[in-house]
Amino acid sequence: MAREPRAPQPAGSRALAAQPHTRRFPQVNQGNIPGIQSTFLAMDTEEGVEVVWNELLFCDKKAFKAHEEKIKTMFEQLVLVDHPNIVKLHKYWLGAKDSKARVIFITEYVSSGSLKQFLKKTKKNHKAMNARAWKRWCTQILSALSFLHACDPPIIHGNLTSDTIFIQHNGLIKIGSVWQRVFANALPDHLRSPIRTEREEQRNMHFFPPEYGREADGTAVDIFSFGMCALEMAVLEIQSNGDARVSEEAITRARHSLDDPNMREFILSCLTFNPDKRPTAHNLLFHRVLFEVHSLKLLAAHCFINNQYLMPENVVEEKTKELDLNMVMAEIRREGQPSVQWRYSEVSFLELDKFLEDVRNGIYPLMNFAVTRPLALPRALSQPQEDPQKTKTPTPEPFDVETRKVVQMQCNMELNEDKSQWHLTLLLVLEDKLHRHLSYDLLPTDNSKDLAMELVHYGFIHEDDCEKLANFLESTFHKYWSAPL
Repeated sequence: MAREPRAPQPAGSRALAAQPHTRRFPQVNQGNIPGIQSTFLAMDTEEGVEVVWNELLFCDKKAFKAHEEKIKTMFEQLVLVDHPNIVKLHKYWLGAKDSKARVIFITEYVSSGSLKQFLKKTKKNHKAMNARAWKRWCTQILSALSFLHACDPPIIHGNLTSDTIFIQHNGLIKIGSVWQRVFANALPDHLRSPIRTEREEQRNMHFFPPEYGREADGTAVDIFSFGMCALEMAVLEIQSNGDARVSEEAITRARHSLDDPNMREFILSCLTFNPDKRPTAHNLLFHRVLFEVHSLKLLAAHCFINNQYLMPENVVEEKTKELDLNMVMAEIRREGQPSVQWRYSEVSFLELDKFLEDVRNGIYPLMNFAVTRPLALPRALSQPQEDPQKTKTPTPEPFDVETRKVVQMQCNMELNEDKSQWHLTLLLVLEDKLHRHLSYDLLPTDNSKDLAMELVHYGFIHEDDCEKLANFLESTFHKYWSAPL
């Protein structure tokens, strides 16, 4: 199926087109996503990146129109889901074609394919998954599930299989199809027809626990599915008979083939038949097979990334130029024996840059020691639908939410000619290297916190950067206002 040259676009949306007019897009398979009639590769011409164009068709246009606002609300909330290990939903819009209605939504394109595809390729040359890679991937999947399950109410993926887990070229794991269960649950029964049930995919039925589909199922459904994914990653493939469901015997053989008792116990705890006995995603992150005390190198890297806005973009390169490579960076002194020394010449700065990039991309997430965690997304998903008549106010339409984080900030202040007012210039570098250059004439009543909140309101910065920018502005104000004129 080809994307139409004049597809409906939301106001102010990014232009999404690969080639002019009628040239067809290549169809892409971004996993087993129930209900999607067509998915194709597209180009975001604003960002210059490849994305996936998804179409969901509804035959009953009249019934669809009756629930249009509810559908819009659900997608507005799903756009807020932002986690490095979850496929991002960028934009969406609703349209009509002949007697049918449709939802079109743009998602992140993960170029290296699904976990299932990777395991099949790896199986040709290896008998088992590398233990370190297995641990790293399990950690990333659990990090995403822990995020979803900590929402209020919890977001249940409900379709976690090796077909809906994807791999980026840099090794980052992302889970997709998060939208499907939230969206399907929001639809009335007579509109659910285009949403194919997961159990229609026979070859993936072993990923779903015995209680799946019951009214009371919860986050434990995802834990069982994760356990099957972890088992499949460990053994590379669980044999099935063609397209038929994987048998219990095949799963048992796969479990018994695991040599590591900790890995076996970890997986079996997820596959417990009683959902109440299964561990949470957050607790699994601290299982002895995964958990390691963070190295100082990783802690320092996260600290550096979180505060990079205070430093120039090429700070690592500039600092290494200043170093005396013969200088001793660390030393172990031993009584009666020569000391052991490490010099800067023994450090590969290229490897350091690569490690920082991997940390920035989310490949080495820090385990969260807090019992409860504040989340950026969440509360929107739990808000009840209000009466539209009660919510009509003269308030302007909200601005687009900025999802990219600030990695660098620079600020300058100058007095005008008569020295009666300060003029503020702010340079923001976002994580995709986009630069924002903002200027503002400060009023006597302005303060750093209000200015930062205003930038969040107008969609210039991510909500998580608000406090960081406020502190940065406060230090800048103090620096200039305390200096002699």
